[in-house]
Amino acid sequence: MQEGSQKDQCRKDQPSAGRRPEAQQGLAFSAEVEAQLEAARQWCVARGERLTLTRAQVLGLILSDPRPSGAYELLSRLRESHPRAAPPTVYRALEFLLGLGLIHRIERLSAFTACLHVLECHDSSCCPAGSEAGRAVSEEAGTTVPKWAGHRAYFLICRLCGHVRELEEALVSRLLLQTASGLGFRAESATVEIVGVCAECAGK
Repeated sequence: MQEGSQKDQCRKDQPSAGRRPEAQQGLAFSAEVEAQLEAARQWCVARGERLTLTRAQVLGLILSDPRPSGAYELLSRLRESHPRAAPPTVYRALEFLLGLGLIHRIERLSAFTACLHVLECHDSSCCPAGSEAGRAVSEEAGTTVPKWAGHRAYFLICRLCGHVRELEEALVSRLLLQTASGLGFRAESATVEIVGVCAECAGK
């Protein structure tokens, strides 16, 4: 009788099939964020990397907020379900996510935002090892204009609500490359932060 009870208890303690690790650990994300996390997992696997539980949790928190999140803000939210989480835990996760281009750092805010483009991009040569715009410019101008060595990031930052929107504009990429090349500068990456008021706030 005692052996049967122990087996029943073991079954209860085992994770249910099909459940996400985040749900098991107390972090619940929307269906949209879960889909983005799955895309991020596949992105990592394709590059020989692994999106561990902690990395996925940090990325999920960033994806869930339309505003950039600071490291200590992320730590505070992570501690709601993981009281023993420490700053190095978050910083290591952020370093990994930055390295793979899954998030961007907004310098003026010292905060991080997700790169939705990289999750939706199906061109393996586009992110983070170059771009369609970069290749087009290179082909048009020969070898005088180099390809982008990394994913370009252009942001519209609302100073009222704090929301950030990332842009993907081939024209901007082309102009930056051509201008830099004209000055004899070999551009490799670019981050542009434009501060203003978003349409929602302007209409209030």
